[in-house]
Amino acid sequence: MTSAIDALKADPTFATLRRSLDVYYGDPGRDQAMDRLYREFLPAGGLAFDIGSHVGDRIGSFRRCGARVVALEPQPDCARAISAIYASDAGVTLVQAACGPKAGTLTLLINSANPTVTTASPAFVAAADGAGGWEGQRWDREITVPVTTLDALIAAHGRPDFCKIDVEGFEADVLSGLSSPLPALSFEFTTIQRDVARRCIEIVSRLGPYRFNVALGESQKLAANDWTSAEAMARTIDGLPHEANSGDIYARLA
Repeated sequence: MTSAIDALKADPTFATLRRSLDVYYGDPGRDQAMDRLYREFLPAGGLAFDIGSHVGDRIGSFRRCGARVVALEPQPDCARAISAIYASDAGVTLVQAACGPKAGTLTLLINSANPTVTTASPAFVAAADGAGGWEGQRWDREITVPVTTLDALIAAHGRPDFCKIDVEGFEADVLSGLSSPLPALSFEFTTIQRDVARRCIEIVSRLGPYRFNVALGESQKLAANDWTSAEAMARTIDGLPHEANSGDIYARLA
C-alpha cells in the first residue's frame, strides 16, 4: 500500500490529491484511533459501506478491523487513487458512483483545489460562501455522475454492519435512499449546515430505535460515554460553537 501511495504522490496527474494523501495516510496514531472506534461496530468478517470514500483511508481502517468493504466514490481521480491503493485487495469493492435518494444521475460540484469538499449539494456551496473557516473555497467545475441508493447497494452486496456517510451536505439525501434500519452508521455534520444534521437524525430515527453519539472534527473518538436520544443529539449539534466546524454523528440500534 505504501508504495502505491508514494507512486500517486509522485504522479503529476494526482497533484490535487497530494494534500489528502499526506493528511489521511502515514499517521499511525490516527490509524490506531480509527481502528479502536470502528471495532465498536465492525466484527471480523463483517461488511462496511464507505459512502464518499475520497482517497480511501476509512477503507484501510475497515480492512484492518477484518471487514469487507463496499466503497462509493464518484470523483474520477479519487476512484483511480482508491483502485491503485487497494488493487490487490479482494476484500474491497469500489463502486464509482454517488449515492442518493433514487438511482439516476446527478451533478457533482467539483472543488479542484480541495477535492475533499466536492459536493452534490448546491445548498452546501451556498452555506460555505462567506462562512468563517471556509474562506477561499471555490467550486469551479461540474461533472455528471451516476447515482445509486443504499437500498440498491444492500440488494447487491448485503446488509452492512456499519455504514459511514461523508458527502459534504448531501447526507440526508443519501439516507433518504434507505428503507430499513442498519445495525450502526455514521454521517458527517458541519456547523454551517446544522439543519442537514437534524434532518439526518430525523430520518434515522424513523427507521428504528437508534441511540446517538458524536465524534468532533478528526478526533476519531466518541465524545460521550453514554449514547443519547435523537432529541438530545440535535440539541448537542445546535449548541456547538461555529468553530467546531464538523464531525461525525454515530447512530446504533438500541
